[in-house]
Amino acid sequence: MAEIKPFKGYQGTPRTTKPEKPVQPNVVGVKDGCPVKYPGCEGIGVRVVHPSNPRAPAQNFGQTVFFVPPHVVLKPGCHENEECYYILRGRGLMTLAGKPVPVEAGMFIHLPPWCEHGIENTSNESLEVLITTSPPIP
Repeated sequence: MAEIKPFKGYQGTPRTTKPEKPVQPNVVGVKDGCPVKYPGCEGIGVRVVHPSNPRAPAQNFGQTVFFVPPHVVLKPGCHENEECYYILRGRGLMTLAGKPVPVEAGMFIHLPPWCEHGIENTSNESLEVLITTSPPIP
């Protein structure tokens, strides 16, 4: 395990001005999200925290829960957005920069911009992935 380093607080000048009134959070669940279908894939996403969801309209990132049915493949591709996949449930095989990598619940996969990636559900149960994207994919 890595060395635990103490958090020293936020450094520097804030990028945005703090409002005078308290900012209210958006508390949502998957059922409050906006479904999205990806081209060429049988899986479905639900944009939970995303500019397109009026119940949790994030400005600088998007969070989508992606449901991949058993034995479905999302072919590799790449894009300019940075992403992080967190495997919530199930197991599968990701293609990362042309190499197959087994993934399972509890794993994080960081994808820098333009990193080729795809995912296959190799099991008989649903594969569920939390995808965080910055900036958000339109």
